[in-house]
Amino acid sequence: MTESRFRETTAEPLTRSLALSHLSLELGHLYMEDFEGGPARLRQHFERVRPWADAARADAAARAAAAATGRRGGSRPRISTCFLIDDYFTRFSTPAEVVPVLLDEAERAGLVIDYLARESGCAVADKVPLAESVAGRLVESPPPGSYGLRPPVGQTGWLANGVRTPAQRAQAMKRSGAWQPPQETAAHRHSVFLDVELWDDQDGHRTWSCPFLAAVWQLTRLGLLRNEGEPVFVPRAHTSGGFPTEWDQLAPLLQLNPSAAPFNAYRTCSVLPSRFLPVEHAVRVILDQTEVDAGALRKVASRSADEGVAVPDSVADRVSYVFYPGW
Repeated sequence: MTESRFRETTAEPLTRSLALSHLSLELGHLYMEDFEGGPARLRQHFERVRPWADAARADAAARAAAAATGRRGGSRPRISTCFLIDDYFTRFSTPAEVVPVLLDEAERAGLVIDYLARESGCAVADKVPLAESVAGRLVESPPPGSYGLRPPVGQTGWLANGVRTPAQRAQAMKRSGAWQPPQETAAHRHSVFLDVELWDDQDGHRTWSCPFLAAVWQLTRLGLLRNEGEPVFVPRAHTSGGFPTEWDQLAPLLQLNPSAAPFNAYRTCSVLPSRFLPVEHAVRVILDQTEVDAGALRKVASRSADEGVAVPDSVADRVSYVFYPGW
């Protein structure tokens, strides 16, 4: 007797594929205090970004040329640029006042911003709770000898890359004298231990941390987020001449350049002030412990195989940075 099994086709939604650039190049991620410095401060930022952006383009071109060897078609790299504005932690000025100055100063430095993103969109975009969705995919790597004594990240809102120092009362330490240092799980001889706060809850309201939103931002750029199989954080074309007077009236992701390469990409590179280095270290810790949508990963793998583009298995290894000094 043959056993028949019935499964609804809607139980496992199909994952839609995305067009991908070779590289998503982030030209900045600035906060209120940066914009308060006026055009001169933005000009200084883009002048520092320009040579590193050129170097990232050259590297992407070399990778694309290598991938095109022995294949049909040209080796011209697909590179899109983006810029992230913080409207999540502080609301300042208006898009109508900020965005034109931003674009003018980028152009003055010889740069074109293809896509403009709002950081609040990394929390919720088009009513899809992106940050909450990624939080639900966190899978802590249990450090050796941890024995499950640490509360899960879903309860604490903290994620570490190893074993924390055990909590000990002063009296107990006197008896045992056994203070123990924290330890990185994948340490190379010596540990670089990091404990990341992902969110805090106050008066029933959750505020996501900068590192966690930055991790969501990287996943969006890599084309690895879906909502029931459908892409999220989808760019909208900028059709009017001006910009709105309220941040909530601005699309979470706006395509400013109609001829731009796709927003999503196999790899990302962000050119940032050096003060972002600890934040982006935290981003890697988060990405290393996130169970990324399997369907999205398969789509990227299939497309990269068709194009002969080498993509690291590790999601965190698809992300790169340039940190310029002085800010």
